[in-house]
Amino acid sequence: MKSILNSRQMKKWVSLIFFLNLIFYLDILYGESFTLSSNTEIIGALKKHIIKKNESLIEIARLYDLGYNEIVDANPQLDPFVPGENKVAIIPTFWIIPDKPNNFQGIIINLSEMRLYYFYKKGKNQFVVTYPIGIGDDGVETPMGKYKISHKVVNPPWYVPESIRQERPELPAVVPPGPENPLGTHAMRLSNLSYLIHGTNRPWAVGRKVTHGCIRLYPEDIPKLFDMVPIGTDVMIIRQPVKVGKSGEEVYIEVHKDEQLKNFDYLQNAIEQLAKRGLLKYVDTFKLYHAVKQKNGIPVIISIKEKEPQPLVEDLWL
Repeated sequence: MKSILNSRQMKKWVSLIFFLNLIFYLDILYGESFTLSSNTEIIGALKKHIIKKNESLIEIARLYDLGYNEIVDANPQLDPFVPGENKVAIIPTFWIIPDKPNNFQGIIINLSEMRLYYFYKKGKNQFVVTYPIGIGDDGVETPMGKYKISHKVVNPPWYVPESIRQERPELPAVVPPGPENPLGTHAMRLSNLSYLIHGTNRPWAVGRKVTHGCIRLYPEDIPKLFDMVPIGTDVMIIRQPVKVGKSGEEVYIEVHKDEQLKNFDYLQNAIEQLAKRGLLKYVDTFKLYHAVKQKNGIPVIISIKEKEPQPLVEDLWL
């Protein structure tokens, strides 16, 4: 009897170890995925990082799968290149889910925050995984709209557009796969466009406006997304600098400064979103104004703490 029990216990331990290894493997293979329910609006959590000697915010951003824009906006008091040993950096791995259609399955790219979200199902469960991106520069902006993934290529050659060859005549007509190829190791084409979602040989470009319209991911992120996304996947490219959400009893707002939107009224947009969702009456208007003014890209609580009279929203504009 004792040997039988030991055998059964051994099988349970083997099964448990296999399950834990599988979870670890999937996390490496696909990156961190978040489980969604019908009322999930906020994912992730804020973290802190003690800066080591000779460590820059660029390195820290990549370590936590953040873009340059995210780490810099969250830490305006730190020098991006020489932040200082033993100082504390805020790690904004915390996001409000962007606006999307109900039951949406596919990719949403929010240009304002330079971040990609992939919504997918496994069985009956809904998940989202998110990655930082580089996008089109001024004058060659990444276009908004609805598309599909039409092609997927491993080790893509780069057929240099004529416009780029005019800027850099030293480039050949075709750059083969390899370390000099700016497309990286994987590429996915958007339907009806010459633009790609691809890797990069310049990781520092993630979280910046440096491309001619394509969407760049870190070299370690693009193969994960590539393996997960089937041909035909829907892609929505939007520009949403202000996101609002609710978690429990708390109301949150996340505001990104988008230099492409020259005359955009962030406060008015926030008020409209909150009012549309019936959340404005729960909001501390001073907190709302402060969050909009900061534009640090981090979800912050703007709920009323004490049930006391609030100033009229119109007063904030005076």
